[in-house]
Amino acid sequence: MSAATLSVRIAIEPKADPTGLRLDVAFEVPPGVTVLFGPSGAGKSRTLASIAGLVRPHRGRIALGDDVWFDAERSDDLPIHARRVAYVFQSLALFPHMTAAANVAYGIPRHVSRDERRSLALEMLARMHVAKLADRLPRTFSGGEAQRVALARAFAMSPRAVLLDEPFSALDAELKAELLREVGEVLARERVPTVLVTHQPEDAELLGDRVVFIEKGRVTKTTSMSDGPFQ
Repeated sequence: MSAATLSVRIAIEPKADPTGLRLDVAFEVPPGVTVLFGPSGAGKSRTLASIAGLVRPHRGRIALGDDVWFDAERSDDLPIHARRVAYVFQSLALFPHMTAAANVAYGIPRHVSRDERRSLALEMLARMHVAKLADRLPRTFSGGEAQRVALARAFAMSPRAVLLDEPFSALDAELKAELLREVGEVLARERVPTVLVTHQPEDAELLGDRVVFIEKGRVTKTTSMSDGPFQ
């Protein structure tokens, strides 16, 4: 797992955004959880998609330590798979035809043997408290179980960075609080650069080490949770 800082500086022109938003942001993501906080339509998800490599910015640079993922001036654009980013969002995108264990094993590098991939998948499912789902298909999962399987798949790949795009927003308050605690424990142990997108203050308070406030495609301020209560 990486202990490097993820540096993000990107600009995307309005013509490339269906809402006509001009995105122009710059911030640092050291090991730990950085919260991107702001209203819907502020550009948070677009920023995450750019970090993951799903969207190509018009200008800017994205790097993890000395490893450059994107540099517009040099025409560098590392493929999605080479960035090795765990990306979890609300729709989860579990493969419907694969069991929970197969979904989790899918993200583990192919140089690992099939037996070892399954063993690692089972271990990660157990860590997320859903070992019983190993040989079941996603259509049989509850909402909370599906979330846990998606998170297990994300962490099983030994990601260099973790991107969480409001993955808990569809859950009831009790289950959401439980999952936030569990994910917080995993992230505290792994200490990879993590970006959590949310517009819920309680998410920031439970998981965040620092908060980057974003409005209308711009960063308005950055604060540390150690400075006091979130506001």
